[in-house]
This record gives sequence, C-alpha cells and structure tokens, in this order.
Amino acid sequence: MHRSVFALVLGLTVLPAVASAQVEYRVLATSKTSTTEKEMNEAADAGFRFGGTMGGETAFGGSEVVTVMTREGRADAGRYTYKLLATTKTSTMQKEMQEAGDNGFEYRGQTVFKTTFGGKETVVILERDRDNKDKQRYEYKLLATSRTSTMQKELSEVGDAGFQFVGITVAETAMGGKEVVSIVRRVRK
Repeated sequence: MHRSVFALVLGLTVLPAVASAQVEYRVLATSKTSTTEKEMNEAADAGFRFGGTMGGETAFGGSEVVTVMTREGRADAGRYTYKLLATTKTSTMQKEMQEAGDNGFEYRGQTVFKTTFGGKETVVILERDRDNKDKQRYEYKLLATSRTSTMQKELSEVGDAGFQFVGITVAETAMGGKEVVSIVRRVRK
C-alpha cells in the first residue's frame, strides 16, 4: 500500500513539470528554395530551430518545400543560422556542402523538391550554432548511384575511412537520372 501512495505522490510532482514544457511550431511552406532559407533564418532569429523538411505536392500550394521549425520554452533567439542548398547536379552539391562544412555548418536534413524552372532538385539543410566557439568543421561526401548494390559498396568504403552516414534521398538529378543520394561526413582533421 505504501508503494501506491509513493507512486501517486511521485506522479503528482512530475506532472506539473511535464505540463509546463510547451513546444511551439512554425510551419513554413514555399515554392522557392531561396524563400525557404530566408524564412528559416527569420524563424531562427525568433528562437525557432529546424525540426524537419519534405518537398512535395500540397493541396493548395502545388509543389512546395514544407519545413517545420520548433521552439521549446525559453528560446535562444538568433543562436542558429541556416543554409539551404539546392541543385540538380550532385557535383555542385558536393562542392557547396564542403564550403558550408568549412564554415562550421552541420547537416540537418535533405529532401527532393520539384521546382517550376529547375526540375527536380536535391535540397540539403545545414545549421550553424553561433554560440559554438569551437566551430567544429566537417568533411562531407555526397554519394550518388542508380544501383542500391553500388551504394552499399560505396557506403562501406567511406565507413572504413571514418565517415558517418547522415542522410539519404532518392532523386532525379540532371546528370544521373534516378539516383540514390547518400550524404556522409567526418570531423575534419
């Protein structure tokens, strides 16, 4: 009987703490990748942080990138900044990701987005913590192939070199057609 009373008292002391932890959401939906980056950084200035993204057809917006930003309790307004990379060429994405990695940006997500003029683009979202004084740098590799068996081999090879898997999409690129696109990274030495 004493255990029941203890559990009840413990439950009462924990519940108010859980109820006060509110999470706010901001949903961004745009048909332009440049607008998405701008709106993400505006939300970050208000204390929101990247939650997730997906490109696709919405009922009223057509082809859009939909991004969810979150803010929990007291937020660190302006602490994070975002970079959105979008391209139809995997070689261009590799170069742009490495430049961002050299500037302290970390991979956060990716999707495929059909633009009005650009066709289908692979979109990668990167985040930088302005308060991080160490500014850890990453070396990124983008692996793209039309065969999943080849992706297995390529991932095993880069894994042996210390790269960690961070994301995957199936995309149609300008050069390769339908490809499996994986992104890996390791801390730059």
